[in-house]
Amino acid sequence: MHKVTVLDKKGALDCPIRDVINRIGDKWSLLILVVLSEQPTRFNELKRTIGDISQKVLTKVLKELEQEGYITRTAYDESPPKVVYDLTEMGISVLTPVGHLIDWAEKNHAMIKGNRSKTD
Repeated sequence: MHKVTVLDKKGALDCPIRDVINRIGDKWSLLILVVLSEQPTRFNELKRTIGDISQKVLTKVLKELEQEGYITRTAYDESPPKVVYDLTEMGISVLTPVGHLIDWAEKNHAMIKGNRSKTD
């Protein structure tokens, strides 16, 4: 288990756990990375696959994932324009540890939902 140290405000900004998990642990980033793990994908296909994400939010998260090096964005000079998103090596590598969390979530989802219903 990793030790978490109490940090002042500046130290908290440099904490790798907070910094990385804040990006990939948001509501949408992991879903996008998992979809892209299957194949390079166009924007509208990502939106259709995820389903309940707005165009504005998808655009924002894709830009952030690209900026941090998890994905690439390739624009093709065609008519109509074609843009494809794909994982980088870093994007692929993060899916190994995240895959364990995904497996755990799938195995325990029914029990978690049952526990929630007991407290509602």
